[in-house]
Amino acid sequence: MINATPIVYGARYSVYVQALQLCLEEKSVAYRLEDVDVFAPGGPPPEHRRRHPFGRIPAFAHGSLMLYETAPICRYVDEAFDGPPLQPVTATGRARMGQAIAIGDQYAYAAMVWGLFVETVERPARGEAPDPARVAAAVRTASTCLQALEALAPGEPWIAGSTLSLADFHLAPMFALFLKTPAARVLAAEAPRLGSWFERFCARPSAQAILAPPAS
Repeated sequence: MINATPIVYGARYSVYVQALQLCLEEKSVAYRLEDVDVFAPGGPPPEHRRRHPFGRIPAFAHGSLMLYETAPICRYVDEAFDGPPLQPVTATGRARMGQAIAIGDQYAYAAMVWGLFVETVERPARGEAPDPARVAAAVRTASTCLQALEALAPGEPWIAGSTLSLADFHLAPMFALFLKTPAARVLAAEAPRLGSWFERFCARPSAQAILAPPAS
């Protein structure tokens, strides 16, 4: 075990930083958050590009170890620290977990966060009009994501199966923003299992510490 306090480089507004924070909270790992605003004028500072060559967040340091990209960082946190295991023990469970994380990264993030939350919540709050074409495309993709995740592990309480996994932490921050959008009122009805999952997840101390509650 490396005897050093982990450092998370990022910003609290990022769903990916939140995903990592949820994992650290669930494992009861003390860590330090160093603020990095990738949307600041001029983009991320040069020292952050040395941590993450693509200039995104989070990046992660544990002693001399430097990592970037949320999914592998979270796997490291689960395997390097004591606490409850956050990856399924079966090959099937791990495959479902990986598939759910990939759905989040490849499809849900762009649709639910940028296409719906940013377009229909943040832009109107700034007095700007949403892009109707972008919103319509995001609704279609979000619907497909919901249906795919709903069908991933039927009858199970967590995203990838009977036990909590990294997939839950990866997707929950995206859902927290998605549920603030007008489209969620209609789309969420397509995925009752996910609705129950998110309510269950939000009851956990880690979620209450990191996630903002959805709009009522």
